[in-house]
Amino acid sequence: MGATILVADDDRAIRTVLTQALARLGHEVRTTGNASTLWRWASEGEGDLVITDVVMPDENGLDLIPRIKKVRPELRIIVMSAQNTLLTAVKAAERGAFDYLPKPFDLKDLVTMVQKALSAPQANGTALPAAPVEEEENLPLIGRSPAMQEIYRVLARLMGTDLTVMITGESGTGKELVARALHDYGKRRGGPFVAINMAAIPRELIESELFGHEKGAFTGATVRSTGRFEQAQGGTLFLDEIGDMPLEAQTRLLRVLQEGEYTTVGGRTPIKTDVRIVAATHRDLRTLIRQGLFREDLFYRLNVVPIRLPPLRERTEDIPALVRHFLAQAAQQGLPHKSLDGEAMERMKRYRWPGNVRELENMVRRLAALYSQEIIGVDVVDQELADTSPAATPAPEPVNEGLGAAVERHLRDYFAAHKDGIPAAGLYDRILREIERPLLALSLTATRGNQIKAAHMLGLNRNTLRKKIRDLEIQVVRGLK
Repeated sequence: MGATILVADDDRAIRTVLTQALARLGHEVRTTGNASTLWRWASEGEGDLVITDVVMPDENGLDLIPRIKKVRPELRIIVMSAQNTLLTAVKAAERGAFDYLPKPFDLKDLVTMVQKALSAPQANGTALPAAPVEEEENLPLIGRSPAMQEIYRVLARLMGTDLTVMITGESGTGKELVARALHDYGKRRGGPFVAINMAAIPRELIESELFGHEKGAFTGATVRSTGRFEQAQGGTLFLDEIGDMPLEAQTRLLRVLQEGEYTTVGGRTPIKTDVRIVAATHRDLRTLIRQGLFREDLFYRLNVVPIRLPPLRERTEDIPALVRHFLAQAAQQGLPHKSLDGEAMERMKRYRWPGNVRELENMVRRLAALYSQEIIGVDVVDQELADTSPAATPAPEPVNEGLGAAVERHLRDYFAAHKDGIPAAGLYDRILREIERPLLALSLTATRGNQIKAAHMLGLNRNTLRKKIRDLEIQVVRGLK
């Protein structure tokens, strides 16, 4: 038997189209152009499903949802809106809507959504408490393209969950912004958001950074240091560039995800962890798995809900909104108010943007800072794009780079990965230990485990070398070929 579906939209054409489409499926359709009639029908017990617009002449459809859910908690509500931003999707989810459909929509998508709403089992009826919402210009994600609409819908569904999320996408597409949106609008928004970039931390320091270490765990560990898991307790831990995590750290991370607890480096007491994990990478993890560089079991633990961020070239219709957003931000920070003329904006839309949204933001800030004209024309945009084109000769890779320069370059990334550029206490001894460990291990490999030869090569007393091997927990394999 068909259902009774209540449709509220002030656009007569939409009401007609929906009536025809849903009636063909055997449903009874009742339509209205205002919120007050919808409220009367729903409060009197009519209807098995509601489809409502947001903007109506007498009341906002989003504001009506909590009232309906209070008297009819089992009634499914689908929200339609031409105000298709992340804010709309989040508000709809927070107030108890079953799903959100941006306008203009494909009729097939709406029919599929209706069938899903009518057949899905009832949930417990509890809704996520409303989060403080921001105006559109302050939202972390900007764009109304179909690709972004799908991301908004996925994010809205995830706000009330603790599911692990894997975000993939090219550099500059905004992976950390998505992770922050999941946290800021989710059930853990009262807890901390802690990010760690695997690519910016020396491999030997990652376990200590993630799990912390005890006093005396290694040479230079003069105080106990908390790790990112402990810092993120009750909140969200964002593991950026997870594809760069070394295999030994992957093993420990997998154990945490399986057992919900970990031990610090040098510690013995298991520590229970309560964090939501959001991971991100610009690399193809399946390729890394085939190459033996990433654990397949860890991939499946992290890839519970995959979100792919499209490159900017796949959503060029969002470029005008992004440009206006970045120009407004620049003006708020004291730069002159600027705008682009139509031809300049079209030129921006035709560019490939290999650096994605990050490249666009940097260019817009240059336009606001360096040019005197209030309205930027296509000549200026062409000049900027020519100056920054990836076709230009890239910076050469370091050739015959000395050890000191290589270490300095690595440490700069390490400092940059920490809040305010200040790592935890005990850095000097910790860095020396991590340089010393591979030096001794490689020396022992070169001498096939012969400690006398290794000590002579290093210029160390044999007893000193033995003590370091023990302190650094280096495994010595004798006769290694």
